[in-house]
Amino acid sequence: MSNSNASSPVRFAIAGLNHGHVDWWFRRPARGDMRLVGIAEPRAALHDKFVAKHGIDRALLHTDLGAMLDALKPAAVMAFGSTFDHLAVVQACAPRDVHVMVEKPLAVSGAHAAQIAALARTHGIHVLTNYETTWYASNHEAYRLAHDTRAVGDLRKVVVNDGHWGPKEIGCPPEFLEWLTDPLLNGGGAIMDFGCYGANLITWLMDGAAPLSVTAVTQRIKPDLYPNVDDEATIVLTYPHMQGVIHGSWCWPWHRKDMEIYGATGMVHAVDRVTLRLRDSLNAAERAQTLAPRPAPFDDVFAFFSAVLRGEVTLREDDLSGLQNNLMVMRILDAARESARLGRTVHV
Repeated sequence: MSNSNASSPVRFAIAGLNHGHVDWWFRRPARGDMRLVGIAEPRAALHDKFVAKHGIDRALLHTDLGAMLDALKPAAVMAFGSTFDHLAVVQACAPRDVHVMVEKPLAVSGAHAAQIAALARTHGIHVLTNYETTWYASNHEAYRLAHDTRAVGDLRKVVVNDGHWGPKEIGCPPEFLEWLTDPLLNGGGAIMDFGCYGANLITWLMDGAAPLSVTAVTQRIKPDLYPNVDDEATIVLTYPHMQGVIHGSWCWPWHRKDMEIYGATGMVHAVDRVTLRLRDSLNAAERAQTLAPRPAPFDDVFAFFSAVLRGEVTLREDDLSGLQNNLMVMRILDAARESARLGRTVHV
């Protein structure tokens, strides 16, 4: 499933320039693991913007994804467009044997996600979903303690908190806001933008199991800023003997991406990328730990994608980036949106 020479950088292209996370590539220090050979973006205004912003060579810029793929034959594509566009990117790439990474979540719906998975499996390509929290050392240590060593006892509750004080408020660019606040192109507001993190992490902790039920409440606390999508979402997942609670919000007073895991005899809290708090028995005092960042290539989506394509890392479907996990994420998000719409619990 790899067509990359292990001794040379992976040749990749970018599809779309209207996702704010695309800047991660242009600000990333050179590692020699990937080489950008083309960018497909239909809007000339974004060509001009990124030439001015990042000094991009105009020779890299194209307006049609399919034509660019045929001309350049990259090994991989990183999709930095709307979530709705993910399916179209995979439809273009899969028959051409081009691997794909999309930004979270995998798709706008379970139906789109199923088509993506079918294309990936039919054509034998990788489709990865990137979450910033996949590269947090704290989450992996929390998983080891709670899942592998059972240091906090049987799982009882997992609470995942993600968000900030709003995409407009933090200064997301207009081309990003245009689709991020569109119910068709994003699939929702905060429930999709930040609810997906919790669904991804809880599914990982639960070995891919589907929840028994999903109950969600969404609100428009700032309808003057976000009239068409929710800006506040709470999702409750039930499993046998365990609950998952997902808080996705554009109304936090600060940025946060943290996970609390409560077991029968203790708790572990992944506070940020490298900070962990642990109480591993009923009588033990809480202690804090600062972890080293994850080693390469597990510290960065570009390094990880490159390592997968070179055959240096094996991607399992139940990994945080894998298809199996992210198909379940979409089942959860579909059920959550339906629950919020109906005002009742949805059984999965």
